[in-house]
Amino acid sequence: MNQDRSVPALFADLIDNVTTLFRKEVQLAKTELSEKAGQAATASASIAIGGVVLLSALIIFLHAVVAWLAYAGLPSHWGYLIVAVVVGIGGYVALQKGLNNLKATRLMPTRTVEQLQRDAAVAKEQVR
Repeated sequence: MNQDRSVPALFADLIDNVTTLFRKEVQLAKTELSEKAGQAATASASIAIGGVVLLSALIIFLHAVVAWLAYAGLPSHWGYLIVAVVVGIGGYVALQKGLNNLKATRLMPTRTVEQLQRDAAVAKEQVR
């Protein structure tokens, strides 16, 4: 190691190293964001396909429940109302869970953010 280097030269090297490190961290962030976007797209596609496939089965099942309630002596209009309320509550709960899973905080590139914070701390220590 050359100990005859001037302070400005050392500072220029430090700036160059920090710049290179920052560029690499930005590349990592882009890669991680692409990965997270892919995960969100895959999850959305699975939700859509599952919803389409299960919709017909759900409709038939709900008609069967209303028929069973009518067979048990409940007027069919009350059966439809009861079934609609119960299914509506279940649908609301499922919707809220799905929306919660797609919140921006869950899609944030946490590894990159943590690494950038560590790099910033190291850079501050080097400048002192």
